[in-house]
Amino acid sequence: MKNVSVVIPAKNEAAGLSKILPELMALSCIGEVLVVDDGSEDATAEVALSYGAKVISSPYSKGNGASIKAGARAAVGEVIIFMDADGQHDPKDIGALLAEYESGYDMLVGARSGSSQASMGRWAANSLYNRLASWMVGRKVEDLTSGFRVVNANKFREFLHLLPNGFSYPTTITMAFFRAGYNVGYKAINVEKRLGKSHISLSRDGIRFLLIIFKIGTLYSPLKIFFPTSVLVGLVGLSYYLFTYITQGRFTNMSALMFTTSLIVFMMGLISEQITSLIYKHET
Repeated sequence: MKNVSVVIPAKNEAAGLSKILPELMALSCIGEVLVVDDGSEDATAEVALSYGAKVISSPYSKGNGASIKAGARAAVGEVIIFMDADGQHDPKDIGALLAEYESGYDMLVGARSGSSQASMGRWAANSLYNRLASWMVGRKVEDLTSGFRVVNANKFREFLHLLPNGFSYPTTITMAFFRAGYNVGYKAINVEKRLGKSHISLSRDGIRFLLIIFKIGTLYSPLKIFFPTSVLVGLVGLSYYLFTYITQGRFTNMSALMFTTSLIVFMMGLISEQITSLIYKHET
């Protein structure tokens, strides 16, 4: 087994760390455990240090994604395991995940079952993300937003500049790996009820989740978003033109606007596709 680092982003997760760190530190397959303290106001850093984990502390909260990036930069292992600090992820699953990862994957994701979701609202949102991502990549994506995953450290670092500082890093890195042609796999896991209060609110973060859906498309293949939109706008323009021609015998400015908008959206899609290709260009 290659050197393995575990990176755990944590904000006010002293209780969760007290649960998972004893088991993690006892695993012989793990070379180091890094806890990235995202400006916690509780004893997160002290608890992590007491169990022998390395701690990277921030003087203020930067976000889950920022903690992931800091941990990825500091990790010394050739393989990185990312997991949550809230007690949901079971360290006992690490052995099975690593074994599956070693069969030829560049990233292996622990896929949660429907019964493991925190709420019906969260399950519905994640189901929508999974369906959209599956359509984009042409392969079943079982859990787009899971934070429990094993990755090739060097390949993961290739995309650090793309990762947001917020909670959508799993979405971004998954689509980036697919776009780069890397091997992405899924293995079923069960998660426990989190300890402490979640930092995500569906009501507060609803708009952000909606933006993530569009980000999925533009990250992987922009034309799959822009082309259908262009066709839809063009059909609306054509329908309105036929209506006004039949009823008034003329071509209206509104129809011209719809046709022009359709063309602009299509051209934006072409340009976005080229930009995306440049972003994911692989230098050999």
